[in-house]
Amino acid sequence: MRGKQTSQMTFSTVSPDSRVPAGHPIRAIKAFADAQLEELSPLFDEMYSSTGRPSIPPERLLKGSLLMALYTVRSERQFCERLDYDLLFRFFLGMNLDDASFDATTFTKNRDRLLAADVARLFFEGVVSVAKDRGLISAEHFTVDGTLIEAWASVKSFKKRGGKEEPPDDPGNPTVNFHGEKRSNETHESTTDPEARLYRKGHSHPAKLYYSGHVLMENRNGLCVDVRVSEASGWSERREALAMIDTQRQLGLRITTLGADKAYDTADFVADLRARAVTPHVAQQITKHRGSKVDARTTRHPGYEISQRKRKLVEEIFGWMKTVGGLRKTKYRGQLRNSLWAYLNAAAYNLVRIARLATA
Repeated sequence: MRGKQTSQMTFSTVSPDSRVPAGHPIRAIKAFADAQLEELSPLFDEMYSSTGRPSIPPERLLKGSLLMALYTVRSERQFCERLDYDLLFRFFLGMNLDDASFDATTFTKNRDRLLAADVARLFFEGVVSVAKDRGLISAEHFTVDGTLIEAWASVKSFKKRGGKEEPPDDPGNPTVNFHGEKRSNETHESTTDPEARLYRKGHSHPAKLYYSGHVLMENRNGLCVDVRVSEASGWSERREALAMIDTQRQLGLRITTLGADKAYDTADFVADLRARAVTPHVAQQITKHRGSKVDARTTRHPGYEISQRKRKLVEEIFGWMKTVGGLRKTKYRGQLRNSLWAYLNAAAYNLVRIARLATA
């Protein structure tokens, strides 16, 4: 029997919760995220005034950023548009069907408040503490790695500091001629994002405006325990690696071994690790003109081979954060704003991993 097409009802008693399957992984992710946001509630009270017009709850803004990373939403404007019709998004944010979506500028107006209180970092550390309490994180064996994050700025915006600018022939896509001009980060900067740095991946790659991203991973389950965004330079990877080790030791991790790729096989970095009583499980870089700074005292032990196998898991973190989380290219201008997005992106990755491990 053919069914009849009926018109839509203007009133319904169905809630978004009933439309999300009981076994959907977003339910476990929501439970973990809500628990951490509940612990940050006293901080949110200090951030907002007790009088005036009520704002969008900061919990919804943070969870909205998590959804952008989890479901590869490219912009806050697109997220607010999708929030109007996506029942899973409304379930995750705790919104009813008749609740109005908020404007994309709400994220912009509240971002400085979140940066001032360092909320993203505290939320990320709270997610890491959940993994610690469940015994999912190794306290001794870790891996560090870095990557380049392309800045949301064109090379055409890389101009001489203090130079006189002539009116462009085409405001949307001006003609720029760099032939015969020597450009460097000391004399030039981007007019779009001044904190981005001109950097080249290798001799066969073109120079672009980049930031440098850094991750410290524990070797038991491949969870991210620290993430940083810094300026792109030849020494930023090793400098940030040492800074992340010092920070995590203050938070209670012992860190006795550190795996890394060949880029970290330098005399100063190996010496700095040994000075911190950390065994450098760094991949050896041996060429005709130099030998590895990691000798047989380290490579002869079975733990070195284990670290070399485990360190490849860090590429899964970068792969997820770039392809799913949208960190291949920055969404914002400036190191602080992109650091906030990196913390939330890494928190989303950890929540997915923790939910899977908890189910297993």
